[in-house]
Amino acid sequence: MASEIQTRVLRKITWRIVPFIMLLYFVAFIDRVNIGFASLTMNKDIGLSPTVYGFGAGIFFWGYFLFEVPSNIILHKVGARIWIARVMITWGLVSAAMAFVQGATSFYILRFLLGVAEAGFFPGIILYLSYWFPARQRAAVTALFMAAAPLSTVLGSPVSGALLEMDGLLGFKGWQWLFVLEALPAVLLGFVVLAFLTDRPEKAKWLAEDERRWLVETMNEETTRKAATASHSIWRGLADPRVLALSLIYFGTSAGLYTLGVWAPQIIKQFGLSSLQVGFLNALPATAAVVAMVLWARHSDRTGERTWHVVLACLIAAVGLAYAGLASGVVAVLVALTLVNIGISSAKPPLWSMPTLFLSGPAAAAGIATINSIGNLGGFAGPAMIGWIKDQTGSFVGGLYFVCGLLVLSAALTLLLSRAKTARIEPVPQSH
Repeated sequence: MASEIQTRVLRKITWRIVPFIMLLYFVAFIDRVNIGFASLTMNKDIGLSPTVYGFGAGIFFWGYFLFEVPSNIILHKVGARIWIARVMITWGLVSAAMAFVQGATSFYILRFLLGVAEAGFFPGIILYLSYWFPARQRAAVTALFMAAAPLSTVLGSPVSGALLEMDGLLGFKGWQWLFVLEALPAVLLGFVVLAFLTDRPEKAKWLAEDERRWLVETMNEETTRKAATASHSIWRGLADPRVLALSLIYFGTSAGLYTLGVWAPQIIKQFGLSSLQVGFLNALPATAAVVAMVLWARHSDRTGERTWHVVLACLIAAVGLAYAGLASGVVAVLVALTLVNIGISSAKPPLWSMPTLFLSGPAAAAGIATINSIGNLGGFAGPAMIGWIKDQTGSFVGGLYFVCGLLVLSAALTLLLSRAKTARIEPVPQSH
């Protein structure tokens, strides 16, 4: 009976929660990295050098860094429904305002404010999933949620490329249309969140009474089992050395992810392609990443293994970046970018399943936000270094090797962390 109700409840909460949060992240990620496509024409229009562009694209993460932890603690206190709605509406408004940047200063300010507005969204959703899904199912669910990032590249790249073709319509540049039209869904969905999202299982009126009772009891039992070893207080969550280790691991994966989002369109464009062609080609590596990410996370859940699922994925991404530095044609670059996309995307779900193995309650809110805020500074370091090195050398190669080195470091740190024996859970029982 327990297994029957477990299957029923997990299926119901998965269909209720996961497609919706995927949609939210899909929109969030488009607004976060559409700067990569805007740059194809915007940089020339307002006079941004590679160094200025790389720095400004990455400064988003300083706003993220400063406000991530307080934002996630507020979410834990007031509930996901209100706070995620606030996040979406404010980031949508700031993203639309990007259409009116005039030069380096306004570019820096608005990118920083976009990070402030969006701070708390991603770790908030990771925390939210820990309220609803048992640890054994969490990597697969996290993978479905995070698949929205490469999906946003798959679907958003051709759309962004097409929007750039609206150049001159009503007197606006194509990149201005891109920012305004891609920001509208975030604002609208913010109001949908208020009506649709349920804060906790206890409030889930869309579950039957026995289903709600089973879920509440299951999640409470898991919390109780963790009580003897888990950190609960905010300060312990911030000070746990495992949190710092995961932050540094995530730093490398973020550098890789936002190198793709910020620079991949320009890396492809250098072979003389149109913006629309770049849009379609940039979607191909991300398509492969969606499939690989979900299969890899399922394998991680089935075996209960996290460490090597992170290590191998980081190394695949590192190989891809090294190859991208050597590639001399469009096909070779696309193969390299495919390896990077697959590795980066596949590393993240098993990595994000680790913190809630040893953190609970307010400590989980603070710890997850700390990992995300420090780790996402890689999203500043990678794009900024690539821009600076390109200005110095005229080539993307040195910057790509720099990010490659960060990913190798992430793999090594994951192996060191595994010695603390926090990166393994019981495998999911197999049905026969």
